[in-house]
Amino acid sequence: MSEDEVRAAFPELDAIEDDELRAGIVDAWATAMTEADVDDLGAVPWFPPAQRDLGLDDEYLVDHVRDVTACAVALAETLAERRAVECSVDTVVAGALVHDVSKLVEFDGMAETAVGDLLGHPHYGVHLVARAGLPVELAHIVLSHTGRTTVEPVTLEAEIVQRADEVAAAAIRSRATDDLRSV
Repeated sequence: MSEDEVRAAFPELDAIEDDELRAGIVDAWATAMTEADVDDLGAVPWFPPAQRDLGLDDEYLVDHVRDVTACAVALAETLAERRAVECSVDTVVAGALVHDVSKLVEFDGMAETAVGDLLGHPHYGVHLVARAGLPVELAHIVLSHTGRTTVEPVTLEAEIVQRADEVAAAAIRSRATDDLRSV
């Protein structure tokens, strides 16, 4: 069952205190798995175009999402401790976990699908988030985490996830280059 696989892939789900929020994240991933006919979540590539360009065949989406989540939580906790800012850790964890959920339907293996070509993962991700009954704050994180849209982060939680995603992607790209400006 895909829900069990989602829970096994993302142990960070346990850090979400809100049961409905946690269930919605699982539902969004399970729905994406069903739509994309994915039966092995761990085998889904991270970002096929970059992987082809960089010769990085061994990067996977689950690992990337987990890296983004860990980075985002560390940023949120540091800012809460050092700057005494209000930040919802549940929203940060949930947003990080769901930010790339629609990459499952953006690519079929290493090939881009019509969803990827015509919409891109942030736009279809909003659909998956809404379909799972998740709050609009998570749809905003999905939509604003990437330069594929013109939507900028409005909330601290969205900014944190965007920055964590950038750093996690840079870490992957750094495996193939000494100068991140070249990729």
